[in-house]
Amino acid sequence: MTTKLHEPLLVVEDSNEDFRMLQRLMRRMAVQNPIYRCTNGDEVLDLLYQAGNNEKSSVGIKPSVILLDLNLPGIDGRDILERLKQDTCFKEIPIVVFTTSSNPKDIELCYQKGANGYLVKPMDAQELQKTIQAFVAYWLEANTPPA
Repeated sequence: MTTKLHEPLLVVEDSNEDFRMLQRLMRRMAVQNPIYRCTNGDEVLDLLYQAGNNEKSSVGIKPSVILLDLNLPGIDGRDILERLKQDTCFKEIPIVVFTTSSNPKDIELCYQKGANGYLVKPMDAQELQKTIQAFVAYWLEANTPPA
């Protein structure tokens, strides 16, 4: 399916139901990339800064792409986006916002803060499948990141 099978994907999603659906759809699409999950902004920062400070840390991941929900407990997705895009260690990691918000202000703000993409979570299962297929096809298969 993809030549980038071993590159991890970081999903930042506080909803268990949404995460399970995402996992199910990705399994159906034969996505073999390791999928890491954080449920809030603090976990994201802990995970990435542990890995960033020590390449041989027990966590040790540098995701190839981050799928980021905006509305999170604690540090929200907007703040995570801004922090990561301002940090030289992480600014090249593509961050795709994946949220229920279709508010034009949220969309504009996210792109201003450096989002690489913005996907609105559809409520319809078939539309959700199409959205995830498009994400997988582009970000896990077609896209060529910097070395």
